[in-house]
Amino acid sequence: MARIALKMLPLQVYLLLQLLVSFPSIHSIEFTLSDIIESAGKVGSSIVDPSLLPTPQGLLDGSKQLIAGYPFEFVSNSINTICSQALASNKIMSKYMPDINKMNFQLHSACEKANFPLSNPEGMWKSPLFDPKKKVIILATGWTTTVNGSDTIDEFSKAYNCRGDVNFVALDAARFVDTLYTWSAFNTEDIGEHIAAGLVKLLDLVPVDNIHLIGHSLGAHIVGSAGRHLRRLTNQTIPRITGLDPAKPCFNEGEVLSGLMRGDARFVDVIHSNPGVLGKRDPMGDVDFYPGGMGPLPAGCLTVTCAHARSWEYFAETIYPGNEMNFRATRCNSMSRLRDLRCPGNEVPMGYNVPHDVKGNYFLEVSGSSPYGSHASVVRNAQLEQCGKCPASSTKTEVATSTRTSRLWF
Repeated sequence: MARIALKMLPLQVYLLLQLLVSFPSIHSIEFTLSDIIESAGKVGSSIVDPSLLPTPQGLLDGSKQLIAGYPFEFVSNSINTICSQALASNKIMSKYMPDINKMNFQLHSACEKANFPLSNPEGMWKSPLFDPKKKVIILATGWTTTVNGSDTIDEFSKAYNCRGDVNFVALDAARFVDTLYTWSAFNTEDIGEHIAAGLVKLLDLVPVDNIHLIGHSLGAHIVGSAGRHLRRLTNQTIPRITGLDPAKPCFNEGEVLSGLMRGDARFVDVIHSNPGVLGKRDPMGDVDFYPGGMGPLPAGCLTVTCAHARSWEYFAETIYPGNEMNFRATRCNSMSRLRDLRCPGNEVPMGYNVPHDVKGNYFLEVSGSSPYGSHASVVRNAQLEQCGKCPASSTKTEVATSTRTSRLWF
């Protein structure tokens, strides 16, 4: 009877109960902590080689990961297991099934945004804002993100318009990735298929080699699906797909939702910024970058949401002219080996200018605040602040700032 009642609960409540059951008992936690304290006392009472003691920075980083990062990783693993089992049962259906007639491409210039239906993208290709001689960048964002008021899209739009050599397009599929996470995850494959259908028409005007798909979080899996379906429909392969901290929960290779994987494009590069929690930890692309290592929280982040966003912030920084070499990574097995100078090989740039022939896992140091690249220039970053903005909005910002400043004097 109890089992029947549980099955009748809303999915959110059922998942929460499963998570609570999966946590260890209070007694086991206390026992573990007492063991740690006892062990620490034994270490403290013995003679320890000073060279083996952790540095103050090492203690700080370890404490941050222990308190703010790894507990969420445990929860994420539990959610991932439950979601996989639910999807495998074939009893999960999305509340809002993707409808291509309710999704749009949004074309961005420095001063304008224009929406065009995915089902009829010819209007975008004919728009005066679209230049068929330029490459096309299509960005798909993640869960609960919409095209209006999105920091991710706004920053990418500004960065690419600063370069001025591409058509920057954002995908508006908000209604189908702004619902319960499991439903949103379930929709990624179908949304990708709809994007592929729109891209088929684009190929009449733009060669496939001029298309680059980028996705953050759930968006990474959406563009992976788009790449697979475009190849199925046209026998042509997207040259590059970039995954920015691809979402972890519900996506597992070989299961119902496999998500982004190498082979979805001729070259797949992935940046992991919250590995093991909101983002996948396992290598997924031809090249996988681990800025700051495989811990769940990179430098400067105390929350997993901050860490999850870092991937797109890192990439966006590299789009600006002169910033292409801000992040330099080395092929390696771990961050500790990199710091011990035990990783031979040349450095390669992460982000916009990554070479398309690199393979393997790459590690690199990052800064905790913008600009994040260890080889960034603060001066150049300041000079690029207005680059890519609409001149009219920049003027308004300057006027508003001047007005606020003048009011401070009274």
